[in-house]
Amino acid sequence: MSTRSKTVWILPCCLMLLSLVVIVPLYMIVINSFKPLSEASRLGLGMPSQWNFDNYKSVFGEGNILQGYLNNLIIGGISIFQIVLFGSMAAYVLQRWSTKLTNFLYFFFVSGLVIPVAIVPTIKTLMDLHIHNTYRGMIAYYTAILLPFTIFLITSYIKTIPREMDESGLIDGCSYPGIFFKIIFPTITPVLITAGLISLINVWNDFMGPFYLLSDSSKWTVTISVYKYIGKYGTKWNLVFADVVAVITPILLIYFFLQKYIVSGMTAGAIKG
Repeated sequence: MSTRSKTVWILPCCLMLLSLVVIVPLYMIVINSFKPLSEASRLGLGMPSQWNFDNYKSVFGEGNILQGYLNNLIIGGISIFQIVLFGSMAAYVLQRWSTKLTNFLYFFFVSGLVIPVAIVPTIKTLMDLHIHNTYRGMIAYYTAILLPFTIFLITSYIKTIPREMDESGLIDGCSYPGIFFKIIFPTITPVLITAGLISLINVWNDFMGPFYLLSDSSKWTVTISVYKYIGKYGTKWNLVFADVVAVITPILLIYFFLQKYIVSGMTAGAIKG
């Protein structure tokens, strides 16, 4: 066998082995979600001796998963709308007007990608604003922490749009807001979808934010529901696994069907530039 043929086989084999890092834990979660407590507590990979669908009945009945879904939709939906709208507007201004102020603001926003979130000052700020333990507080929190990446992503994409489009809009009598909403905004739809999906995934999967910033369990997002089955004197692993499956299934389906938009939006700026 030639060296080229060996290389062709080695790479797929290595990728298949690496994929086990994701496949095996996912398989373990799903298979243990159908086991009774005694078997699920062993964290094994074997098939259940008896398929127990009551775990999901308990999770959806007692675990308030549906309320968690609703909370996610309220917090995530409004947050993503604000992130995409404000992020695209800011990116347009920062990219089209190159001044010392806009350059400073761009790096100020982008610095949010590397500066970690400080929970204690965040809690104090939300309490001072009287929005702690509210939907408004969580929406403001997610908008603030996800705007830097969105601005960075959309700014890179807008660089690929010729300035002549702006000039033609001015000649036709458009104001700058009109140019943005009538010309630029429709043109950057692919990256807007990408930014929205990435923000959705981040909001849906976040545990620390709602855990620290929401003390009212009725406002908890679906991710926090797993905490109900972890106690001081024991953990109901069968319900934990069933809850995790219920939490990750919607976001996995969304990612599976819309992954092409994520990839295209992330790479479009680099390819065109």
